[in-house]
Amino acid sequence: MEKAIIQSPLGTTLIYCDEIGVTKIEVVEEALEISSDIPVQLQDAVLQLQEYFEGKRNHFSFTLHPTGTAFQQKVWDELRNIPYGTTCSYLDVAKKLGDVKAIRAVAAANGKNPLWIVVPCHRVIGSNGSLTGYAGGLWRKKWLLEHENPSAQKSLF
Repeated sequence: MEKAIIQSPLGTTLIYCDEIGVTKIEVVEEALEISSDIPVQLQDAVLQLQEYFEGKRNHFSFTLHPTGTAFQQKVWDELRNIPYGTTCSYLDVAKKLGDVKAIRAVAAANGKNPLWIVVPCHRVIGSNGSLTGYAGGLWRKKWLLEHENPSAQKSLF
């Protein structure tokens, strides 16, 4: 397992990978020492995240390898289909997965997303357009949505 620590506009960001791909990206409140040497396996991920924060990138192409249940993996795959600069609701995601009754399970899987920003759980909002829970804090969710679409939020569906 390799790790890199970078600074982002939203705080200290930790990026982990195994031999297959990036397993986890998280933001933490505490100030940690920024990595002076980025492991080779993480250099592309670090570059792409930096480009995202600079407004130069709207998709990610590095290899992902998150750990989760089969259902969580399905939800995370669906989240990756939400286009940059748009939002959708938990109900919309449940419908895309073929089960409107799975809305709570979708919300729970969304909350367990280990790949902050890259699997864009921040693009999922309440059916009424409200910013609902976000593991990184609602202020970060708001920042990310405004960063991706500073003029107005468009609904995906």
